[in-house]
Amino acid sequence: MDAGEGRAVSRRRILRLAGAGLGLAVTGAAAVGCGPEDTPEEPSGGAKPGGGKEGDTFTTPPPGTAPEPLWQADTTTDNLAGIQALAVVGDTALVSGDPLVGRDVVSGEEKWSRAGITTPGARLIIGGGTLYLSSAEYDGDVVGLDPATGKETWRSRLGKSYQQPRPIAADDRHVYVLAGVLEKDFSTPTNVIAAIDTTTGKVAWREKRDAGTEEYGITASVVGTRLVYTDYRKNLTVRDTTSGRQVWTKKIGKSNYRRFAVHEDLVIVADGQRLRAFGLAAGKESWSLATEEFSLFKDPQVLDGVLYASDSVRSLWAVDPATGKQIWHNEDLLESAAQAWQFAKVGATLYGATEFDEEGGVHAFDAATGKLRWTYNDKTGDIEQWYVVGAGKRLAVMHGKRLYALPAV
Repeated sequence: MDAGEGRAVSRRRILRLAGAGLGLAVTGAAAVGCGPEDTPEEPSGGAKPGGGKEGDTFTTPPPGTAPEPLWQADTTTDNLAGIQALAVVGDTALVSGDPLVGRDVVSGEEKWSRAGITTPGARLIIGGGTLYLSSAEYDGDVVGLDPATGKETWRSRLGKSYQQPRPIAADDRHVYVLAGVLEKDFSTPTNVIAAIDTTTGKVAWREKRDAGTEEYGITASVVGTRLVYTDYRKNLTVRDTTSGRQVWTKKIGKSNYRRFAVHEDLVIVADGQRLRAFGLAAGKESWSLATEEFSLFKDPQVLDGVLYASDSVRSLWAVDPATGKQIWHNEDLLESAAQAWQFAKVGATLYGATEFDEEGGVHAFDAATGKLRWTYNDKTGDIEQWYVVGAGKRLAVMHGKRLYALPAV
């Protein structure tokens, strides 16, 4: 079912796009056990208080007024972990980097720090309350940490026949990893996807991927009994989490290497000018929605039952993820907001983090209408992408090598 045909961009909008310099070209067997009694380093880095109050007495500012950070702190992020560079688990904010650090989201104080615990660019993969990472020793181990304390609670390995396994997703039963198959000359022309049982530490299953597939550029998510992932080769694949059996795979027109969305029995991808939804059971296309003629959809995200996505002409969309029907479409953001690539929602406010735009930052929108309320920018002029994650009544926000907490009520 097609929820929308290609829309022509109005002459007025074309002129606005040209004036903004955006142009109109489309560019486009395993051992397990608790780890050694490693003790996280004593906290050493404090956070600087910002303009907010301590506790939970703060409120968001009126429309048009950006808030001041409640606190701010330096990070060692390498900005290589993509969408999973920043995470919040309970009252702890985690930032990928060396050292790997956990901070209290309320005070900003450092709770723990672990140097040399994982590889550069490690994604923060969390499942069943455990943070899973590749070992920094390049010994084939996968380690599990308690996000609240940084202490090692789990360790396993895929086997000596495989190059360093990298976690791509996790749930309550398994951590799912990718690893190259080592040949006699130590090359890895092929790779496997595998599941390690988080209770026993044994390999639950391993499946060799098709020749020509790559180990990198994988984005994955677990939905019930299905492991869903995409890759640089524009493949969308679904496997059974119990057996590893490939349920279906198909080519799509554009790589979704950063994020795709899932909603109940659907997986939703940005495929150029369209958002497309496929059934998890058999891969049948359920709906598609087109954006404007000279625009491309960006990374979709489902929050509180609504799908949100921005596009390359700085429009913002809210869509019913079950049907693909448009809820609202804000086309008036070209001169007031940058493209958002990551979203968070707290209460009635939708927050969007931008990328590669010194005038961007974190935008706050009315979730019911898409109207822009305010934009927070740290005025550093750094064009590094922003990150935003909900943290109770706060937002954990990262930009460059700085971590902030903003009020979100």
